[in-house]
Amino acid sequence: MTHGTLYLVPTPLDFGSAHTAPLTHALPAFTIEVASGLGYWICENAKSTRAFLKRVNEAHPLRLPIQEHIMKELPHQVHKKGDHKGEFNAKELLAPLLEGHDMGLVSEAGMPAIADPGASVVRAAHLLGVKVAPLVGPVSLMLALASSGMNGQNFSFVGYLPQAQESKIERLKYLDQWIKKSGQTQIFIETPYRNESLMKSMLEVLHPQTRLALACGLCGPTQWVESHQIEKWKTFKTLPPLQEPCVFLLGA
Repeated sequence: MTHGTLYLVPTPLDFGSAHTAPLTHALPAFTIEVASGLGYWICENAKSTRAFLKRVNEAHPLRLPIQEHIMKELPHQVHKKGDHKGEFNAKELLAPLLEGHDMGLVSEAGMPAIADPGASVVRAAHLLGVKVAPLVGPVSLMLALASSGMNGQNFSFVGYLPQAQESKIERLKYLDQWIKKSGQTQIFIETPYRNESLMKSMLEVLHPQTRLALACGLCGPTQWVESHQIEKWKTFKTLPPLQEPCVFLLGA
């Protein structure tokens, strides 16, 4: 029996936003067409996946009614810390592939398995000898890097910084020093309600000449990107709103 294909299906970056644009603004026609033909899904959240499929249906009719789609959610414990260490065995989620059905791996926003869970699913597919096919769509980290004016030849994504203030400050100082030694751009993210606290910490401890870029609400109606040295950021009387998902970048 021929195995199915595991498609990595990107989704728009406007998850949770009150203002959503037509799906064609974020995804190319081929990605939407492939998504419309799938009936099996591995996802972070079935509710948000159904909402995504409603938007797909508006652009290209679904092959099956939404209520007939089979969705398996990744365990909640891998959502934030990631599942790239192999602590979660995803093989059992891929049974439909071995039966010849195509499947979609999807996150709530952006490309699955990049700053989102899903790596264990992709790894399991490779171990089973199943074809993996990434589809084209938005990746917030790359959009932020491209619009930052920082080094795009040498960069590192470091995930979330520590929540404890002392550990967070220590981590920021380390990244600041590493930037000066390597010239490597450092990219990280934070839960939106902690964005303002993180911004305050960066302004307090980073070197005045270090460059900080923020890319917030990417691909949405209120998106904005600002890139300045810390000494410039400190001159602003007010800072842009930080309530939406933001990507933070530090560089030389």
